Amino acid sequence: MKKTIQAYKLKWNDKALVFSSFSGGILFVFSLLLSNEATEFATEKAATNVPDLIISNVPVFNVSFIVNEVAMFYALFVILIAILNPKTVPFALKSAALFILIRSAFITFTHLGPFPDHSYLNQSAFLNPLNVGSDFFFSGHTGLPYLMALVFWNKKIIRNISLIASVIFGISVLLGHLHYSIDVFAAFFITYSIFVLAQRFFPKDYKIIRE
Repeated sequence: MKKTIQAYKLKWNDKALVFSSFSGGILFVFSLLLSNEATEFATEKAATNVPDLIISNVPVFNVSFIVNEVAMFYALFVILIAILNPKTVPFALKSAALFILIRSAFITFTHLGPFPDHSYLNQSAFLNPLNVGSDFFFSGHTGLPYLMALVFWNKKIIRNISLIASVIFGISVLLGHLHYSIDVFAAFFITYSIFVLAQRFFPKDYKIIRE
């Protein structure tokens, strides 16, 4: 146990790792702030809703617990795993930030309104900023867990949990009529592209995570 703790402390004593993690954290916070502005803009500009092949033919289900509490527990799980594996922190943070930045741009392009009947999200003040408006394309609930599966691909348990979470969240936002079908299905393709971009933009961090 002592050897494990000493090895853990040694990793966090790496100045390059700490600096890269700090810069990743700054980029991540900036992406969240920009995402909030983009969401408010999209919500303000939101027009009418449109028919959807899947959610137009499926009754609405209450998925508040899944898209709020379960998603939060999954996020805490990933954060804990990253902290316990310090070398994964920089690339995980920067990849997530890149995801949020690109999604922020996407949601400002098309201003669809919410589907007429949708699940009510019983949110606390802490969770409310995570789901605040017409930020539909593309689904963050689907894409972010899939991105974490790609980031932690060499760690089988984390990879599988993230893949399962991505599918569960994707199905949930459809059953709750919280996203259009294209938001969910496109998320997988766009997220993979973002992962490839992250490898190109942050090659040193990616190399470390694969060692």
